[in-house]
Amino acid sequence: MTAPTVRRSALSSLDGASEWLNTEPLTATGLHGNVVAVQFCTYSCINWIRTLPYVRAWVSAYSDLGLVVVGAHAPEFAFEHELEGVHRAMEQMGVRHPIVLDNEYAIWRSFSNRYWPALYLLDGEGRLRYHHFGEGAYNETEAVFRELLSVDDEPVRVEATGVEAAADWDTLRSPETYVGYGQGERRVGDGGEGLALNQWALAGPWTIEEESAVLEAHAGSIAYRFHARDAHLVLSRGAREPIPFRVLLDGEIPGPSHGVDVDDDGNGLLREGRLYQLVRQHDAVRERTLEITFLEPGAEAYVFTFG
Repeated sequence: MTAPTVRRSALSSLDGASEWLNTEPLTATGLHGNVVAVQFCTYSCINWIRTLPYVRAWVSAYSDLGLVVVGAHAPEFAFEHELEGVHRAMEQMGVRHPIVLDNEYAIWRSFSNRYWPALYLLDGEGRLRYHHFGEGAYNETEAVFRELLSVDDEPVRVEATGVEAAADWDTLRSPETYVGYGQGERRVGDGGEGLALNQWALAGPWTIEEESAVLEAHAGSIAYRFHARDAHLVLSRGAREPIPFRVLLDGEIPGPSHGVDVDDDGNGLLREGRLYQLVRQHDAVRERTLEITFLEPGAEAYVFTFG
């Protein structure tokens, strides 16, 4: 992989950041001498969420040895700009390392970044020594900063569970699918009858906006024909009160194939903007039709992701 063009002064972009979580503001000068891992994230991104067990383990094992992990939160969706939402999400996910809000993408641009997640590893002089885009390469990444830190102990061991568990790549046949008109594709008709694999449809009074589909009245639904162990949907709400929803798989309650945000009977509650895990197939992964129905108006649906 060819290294991207990153200016030697890329870390100086931290100097002008005013909103930090879990730390006092960090600066390029203050970080001098440390190995610094800058990871670009946005809290609704399943690909970033699945890196968290490794990042948390690295922070725990190597912070006292000179590693500083900085999460640069560059929001993908409008609701992710709000400090309160970022703070809540990081608390819920157990993120304790420094997080800087990059709402204007100044840090993003200084690294010439284009991906979530993306990790850039810089040595004590602020020079780029390694980068990786997306999930995976955890052993390779750890080996690089262990070398920079001159660490000889055993690498960390990680067991990811729940929504953070790695995707079942061998059975994954469904791609990330956006709902808004800006990047939306593979939508067909209305209702969920006769969908082919990776097609989806709306039923009810929805308004399609650039980033999302917004339910204007009660009892609107989205159906998606997918092939994956896990099915997620990024949701937010324009209503004041939480919005109840119901998930069906092939027209029936999900039972043991429910996701972490749904019970056995398919019931869930849209409380805040984030990624919701709707399905985790408990037996052999096969092609299924997911239907999610919102019982009150105000639901905003952004993107389906799978694992």
